[in-house]
Amino acid sequence: MQELVRWNWQQPDWPHWRFRPEALVEQEREFLLRSGKLIGAWQHLAAAERDQAKIALLSEEAVMTSAIEGEVLDRASVQSSVRRQFGLSSDRRAGPAESGIAEMMVDCFTGWNEPLTTERIWIWHELVCRGRSDLRAVGRYRDHPEAMQVVSGPIHAPKVHFEAPPSDRMAAEMDRFLGWFQISPLPSLVRAGLAHLWFVSIHPFEDGNGRIARAICETSLARSLGQPSLVALSRQIERDMKGYYAALEANNRQMEVTPWLVWFADTVLRAQDYSSALIAHLIAKTRMLDRLRNQLNPRQERALLRMFDAGPDGFLGGLSAKNYMTITGAPPATATRDLRDLVVKEALVRTGEQKATRYWLKLE
Repeated sequence: MQELVRWNWQQPDWPHWRFRPEALVEQEREFLLRSGKLIGAWQHLAAAERDQAKIALLSEEAVMTSAIEGEVLDRASVQSSVRRQFGLSSDRRAGPAESGIAEMMVDCFTGWNEPLTTERIWIWHELVCRGRSDLRAVGRYRDHPEAMQVVSGPIHAPKVHFEAPPSDRMAAEMDRFLGWFQISPLPSLVRAGLAHLWFVSIHPFEDGNGRIARAICETSLARSLGQPSLVALSRQIERDMKGYYAALEANNRQMEVTPWLVWFADTVLRAQDYSSALIAHLIAKTRMLDRLRNQLNPRQERALLRMFDAGPDGFLGGLSAKNYMTITGAPPATATRDLRDLVVKEALVRTGEQKATRYWLKLE
């Protein structure tokens, strides 16, 4: 007779997670070191730069945490909604999905030290599912009698990656999780990593569990640091979604979860690298625009701002003369003259020749 699969929550020692602390000592040390540098750079930003950084980081995280779940959002609408949440001017209406996820991200950022309660988790779920009409339970734990399964593949032959606890256990399981979250003294990365795995193992909602789990991670890291962590976690996870889901699946049957915690810790460190690059990018933007104040025509300024908006990764493929004409509405001769002038002013660097000519920001 084939042995029944035992998921982690079916183990006799659930939810007493086990891990090897020594396997994460170096990552914990590096996280605190990088956090100090990141927070120091953040504090040296002017108020306007800090607003730009918050909007860029939270908009990116909102778009990416949704992309991980296969939901494509309008980036400009998300950014507009984030701006509105911070009380800044916004000239664009946002759809329900964009405004909902933006509101959750801002609440997570500004309310990092607020208690993580059932009511708050339910509000997050309402925000994540704003505009949805296909769910039975929104803003409350699932209550359907059917098994809650994570599956892939065709309907006639699905592959079950995980089956969560029955719906009638949700209140008790979440009360225990939230009680642990409030008082856990574990190191930063261990605590956040366990919080993520524990929450998705409970899987308390019909949908939106991954997005809320990642918001809980951000909250956990912020509490460890005593301020928002500034970590672009969802962006980094989206870049390695295959690794993310493989790591979760490899650690959902037992209570020894060192491999998951190591993967998670390495991901957070890479996410910190991007956040540091984002802040450096914004500082370089301010310096360049200050240096070129009153030296640029409106077309040049519009093009430079569009390039900076692409973030630390840069304008995809470099800026071509055709791109410049599209952005600014300039005719070919004017575009050529403007671009040549931007190279002379050391705002751009030119590479290639003829049709392969591309322009890149020259950052300090």
